[in-house]
This record gives sequence, structure tokens and C-alpha cells, in this order.
Amino acid sequence: MEKIGIIGSGNVGANTAFFLAERSVADVVLFDIQDGLSKGKALDMMEVAPIRAYRSEISGTDSMDDVLDSGILIITAGAVRKPGMKREDLFEVNREVMKDLAARLSGTDAVVIIVTEPVDLLTTTFIRESGLPAERVMGLGGVLDSSRLRFLIARELRVSMENVGAMVIGRHSDEMIPLPDYCCVSGIPVTSLIGSDRLNELFEETRRAGSLIVDMAQRANAYYGPSAVAADLAETIVKNNRKIVSVSTMFDGQYGIRGVSMSLPCVVGSSGIVRVLEPRLSDEQKETLDRSAETIRRVTGE
Repeated sequence: MEKIGIIGSGNVGANTAFFLAERSVADVVLFDIQDGLSKGKALDMMEVAPIRAYRSEISGTDSMDDVLDSGILIITAGAVRKPGMKREDLFEVNREVMKDLAARLSGTDAVVIIVTEPVDLLTTTFIRESGLPAERVMGLGGVLDSSRLRFLIARELRVSMENVGAMVIGRHSDEMIPLPDYCCVSGIPVTSLIGSDRLNELFEETRRAGSLIVDMAQRANAYYGPSAVAADLAETIVKNNRKIVSVSTMFDGQYGIRGVSMSLPCVVGSSGIVRVLEPRLSDEQKETLDRSAETIRRVTGE
């Protein structure tokens, strides 16, 4: 069975392990620098394995060496965003953590999924510092935004969420780019079901979703959503499903942009990102993408 290593055993890391166990995707090893945290959380989850009928094992470790032979590495380590905190401020806090991990994982053969925020800035930093092939590193980004938009469209139309498809690309921030031409309900374009003004309101609600959760909780960022998405991505890789998902990937000429990571729809399989797709963009959407790329370059100090 494939082995998945999770670096960071806080709310996001532990819940990612939980979701993986619930679907018996693979054996999971949790690591955290806080002594005993990973082992305690792993034990807590495994003690319900007889009830939940887990067919995989969750274990915890205080040594990163125990996760280095994993086929998939999920990085959730780092500080979380607090109310009023900008993503750029959080980047300054988490940059050194990501640099240290990049140096430690520079020789890995694993596919790396980065969950730590701000994900596009840190995915860019990790790829630059680790030297790993860009196709083996992806950040959560647009796949979480797309899931949130799917929920909002389904709620608006009072239809099954399974029938809703949505696509959000670009930077995982207020500058994310929902693509109405690529949103549909059982193949029906969402633009024919929801008026443009109301649809734009749903797009704006999607942009505010992460910050709203931080403001409401008053102490921590979202973690159920990111954890579920990370687990789903890992399952896609393990099973080589070749699903098309919007993940943060290093641009290599797409839309004339290079050297920064933002979300684009990608075919994801056992080797990581198999193919990067380029949706049709309006001039305004392209300008937003360019502006986001410049921000990432400036903040990361390229």
C-alpha cells in the first residue's frame, strides 16, 4: 500500500490523516516537531479503527526521517493566519519553515502537496529552493476555491452539489479568478441559470470565504476544507485517477508568465501534474493574472 507522509500535525495535518483513513486511501505517517503530538493524535484515530473499519494505518513520529520514504508528502507545517493578518505577513512567518523543508526534501522522489498558507508564495519558494521538478509539486490553491464555489452555486440553485462543476484559477487570495464559462450544472452553463449580478456576488463570497472563517473563529484558519481537499488530491495521485483539478503550479510560459506558482487546471496522476491546461481568459482576467504574478515576484524577492 502507498505510504503518505504528513509534515505538521495541527488541525489541517491531523484532519487530512483522518479523511485519508476514512477512505482507506493509504497508510499515513504524521510528523510534527512538537514531541508526542503526532503519536497522540495517531493513537486517538487508530483507537476508533475497529468502529470505522479502517483498512489502513495511521502512525505518528517525532522524527522526520520516518516520512522521507513516502510516495506522497503533504506539508501543513507552519503558523496559521490570524484575524486581520495579510497573506504577505504570514509569508514572512512561514518562509523559513518552507526553506528548511525544501532543503530537507530536495532529494525526495515523492509528489509534494503544499497546504501551508500563503500557498502560492510558499509553493513558489519550495520549488525554487528544493530544485524538485515542478510537476511533482503542487499547492492546494484553486481546488479549494472551486469547491467553495460549487457549494455556493448548489446552495443558490437548491440542487445536488454533485451536479455542479466550477473552476477557479489564479492566486489563492482576493485576486482569485472564477471562470463563469467553465461553471455548469449537469452540463448546463451556470450563466443561463443565475443572473450576472447574482453570480458576481457568489464569486465575491468565494473570494471572502477563507477570511470570513478566520474572522468568525477569531483564532484559526479553515481546516476541514483544506484537509478534505488535500486528502482528495492524495487519493487522486494514489489511484492515478488523472482528474482535472485547479492546483497551484509553477508557470512555465502559460499566458506569458514564468517562474511563479498560481492555480491552473491540471491533469493529476500518479507522477504528479501530468498536463497543465490553459482556459480561455478575457482581457480583464489576464490582467488580474499578470498582476498576481507581479505580486508574487515582489513578495518572494525574485
